[in-house]
Amino acid sequence: MNKPHWRPVHPSDLPAISAIAARIHPDLPERPEVFAEKMRLYPDGCRVLVAGDEIAGYGLAHPWKQHQIPPLDRFLERLPEDADCLYVHDIAVLPDQRGGVARAYIAGIAELARASGITALALVSVYATRPLWERLGFRAVAADASLHAKLACYGEGATYMLRDLAAT
Repeated sequence: MNKPHWRPVHPSDLPAISAIAARIHPDLPERPEVFAEKMRLYPDGCRVLVAGDEIAGYGLAHPWKQHQIPPLDRFLERLPEDADCLYVHDIAVLPDQRGGVARAYIAGIAELARASGITALALVSVYATRPLWERLGFRAVAADASLHAKLACYGEGATYMLRDLAAT
């Protein structure tokens, strides 16, 4: 059996991405059209995890501004011209395929960021995944009032995290 691997996303992957999102993030629903926009705006940051003949996960990332969180289930409309980070919007992997695959996706995204002249990755940790992100080089950022308000829609314990690529 082939080892699970990340490949660039195709528009035809959207139904599988939406199904995985609904399963992994039932309390953080997003419309397929929102995923499709991210795939269209920044296809280089969007990948799917292929295990055998099935899509077993996805990762969506795009250029953004540090200390700002794109709203959940809302259209971005456009990417900032002065982006200073790649924002990892989501990595969702089916439970039977977990174990090192997030590390591989983040390594690819970090390489993409460096090639684009971007020196940081950002994300919001949900569902008590902060230890995973810390192992992957992210650090929690103290939230000011504005950031704290934006984190609220991600649920209790949501944490904004950054990874400085210049240091690694």
